Amino acid sequence: MASTYTNDLRLELIGVGEGAGSAPNDWGSKTNVNLTSIASAFGPGVENLSSDSNATLTLADGVSDDLRAIYLKITSVSLTATRTITIAPNDIAKLWIIENATTGSQSITIKQGSGATVTIPNSSVKAIYTDGAGAGAAVVDALVDLDLTGTTTIAQATINSGSFSGTQVDITGQGDLRLQDASGGQYAAIQAPATIASSYTLTLPVNDGSASGEFLSTDGSGVLSWAAAGGAYSAFLLKDADFTASAADQLLCKHNSTPFTITLPASPTAMDTVVICNAGAATVTVGRNSSNINSTASDFTLVQGTSTQLVYVDGTIGWFEI
Repeated sequence: MASTYTNDLRLELIGVGEGAGSAPNDWGSKTNVNLTSIASAFGPGVENLSSDSNATLTLADGVSDDLRAIYLKITSVSLTATRTITIAPNDIAKLWIIENATTGSQSITIKQGSGATVTIPNSSVKAIYTDGAGAGAAVVDALVDLDLTGTTTIAQATINSGSFSGTQVDITGQGDLRLQDASGGQYAAIQAPATIASSYTLTLPVNDGSASGEFLSTDGSGVLSWAAAGGAYSAFLLKDADFTASAADQLLCKHNSTPFTITLPASPTAMDTVVICNAGAATVTVGRNSSNINSTASDFTLVQGTSTQLVYVDGTIGWFEI
């Protein structure tokens, strides 16, 4: 019975009655070739593309062959376009780690049959396997859905698409967080100072603000909120009807016949301030809006020619007139 080579490493399966002669056709010589080929399948190998064109690499039967290596470096003459490399025979089911070391900065596409292929960018390495399904054989990216459990250390990484999900990202050595523009040519970077006396956390506001020109302000404990620009006060506003004030408002009230109410801000914070002036004949009521005014749960009024400046102190005093 003749020898066959139908296995995935194309080793010689010595037939019954074969190998009875002398070297190199004796049983011992053939076995040594097989053992050497098995060993080489766990090591590195090199295949060179001798022309700027598609190529078929065929795993030889029963002889030493670099294509059998688990780590396969593919080199070439200078390529001018992506070239397709077909691995034959199409019934081999095997894992390869393939490095695209070709010249010319081109990708290579690994193919076996009419099924799926895997493209390897220049200077990149991919782990692939062939399914050995014959004419319709496919090549599969073995690590496309790799799940790394535990701690993984990466010296440098490029994420071309997708998202990151986690609870913490540490950028060490005063490195930058770089946000690139649409073309990727320029970026805006954020970095820590060279020395930090004590670590701190800044917590962003719950929304994007309520008015143009607001800025981020801290409460001294790292919680940020939106605040009005322009110092402690906003520009004066003229009011002649009911109105709810905001912190830092300066309101000039003027109506000669109909009384109205200026309602203080809801949910004020310490040191919020509001200025109210009445230049009209109609009485202006200052509504406390659930907060005390001068430690009292009551509104008060402003007649013509009077003004008040109110500063919020706390939940007991509430708004204090100064």
